[in-house]
Amino acid sequence: MPWHARLHLAYQQEAARTVARFRHDGPLRILQSLYPEGDTVCHNVLVHPPGGLVGGDTLDIDIEAADGSHGLITTPGASRFYRSEGELALQRTRIRLAAGARLEWLPLEAICYSGCQAENRLSIEVAPGAELIGWDVTALGLPNANQPFERGTYLQHIEVPGVWLERGRIDAADHRLLQSPIGLGGHRCMASLFFVAGSPVARARRDALLAQARTLLEASPLFDSAGATSPHPEVVVLRVLAPVVEPAMQLLRQVWQAWRSELWQLPAATPRIWAT
Repeated sequence: MPWHARLHLAYQQEAARTVARFRHDGPLRILQSLYPEGDTVCHNVLVHPPGGLVGGDTLDIDIEAADGSHGLITTPGASRFYRSEGELALQRTRIRLAAGARLEWLPLEAICYSGCQAENRLSIEVAPGAELIGWDVTALGLPNANQPFERGTYLQHIEVPGVWLERGRIDAADHRLLQSPIGLGGHRCMASLFFVAGSPVARARRDALLAQARTLLEASPLFDSAGATSPHPEVVVLRVLAPVVEPAMQLLRQVWQAWRSELWQLPAATPRIWAT
């Protein structure tokens, strides 16, 4: 039987402490709230016990943050889109931030197994005065395990309505896209790190974020397959192609840490779950 799991997670500030409350239906939930940085930032781990999606499965994730709250969300491991007999596996995430809210959306990678039929959709709505740092990482197959992405399709959709849209469909049969130097160039990991604000960001602030990303890029082995841009006054994006996940994730973490320090004067508080 296919799973249809839902999670609603809401952050709000209570007595100078960010508090998370959630409700769920099906195998999708968060673990306890953690405060490694003190009461201001609430860290949560999103858990999907089945460990992956097959054809017919749907995950609906709805996140909202109220004025003054600051949440950080990650996962304990990769998401997985397994082989399908024809039905679609779908993950939908909707994030809504009220004025004055902050959120960090930092899930680990999504792995597309050969034969999957998958869609991963992320929608971000940010009110004026709210800000978000997030990332999206996709791995096509498991090259190190000799499990290439030989069949199937994957659609990725990232949207800030009316501001920014990235949408692409990967078909394992499209060898030009996968191998061409103007496509993925043989790489099997695609990653994006993004800063989204609810109102135009001052040019000097955007330039500072771009400069930090480009400085870290210069020292990265992925220098030739990554770049930082500001496609809209409310968005700054770092895009990365890599042969496998690990170097891409290392670069994203470095830039994320630099950005949260620049934007919010917060140290690099790595979620504890990443060390396990």
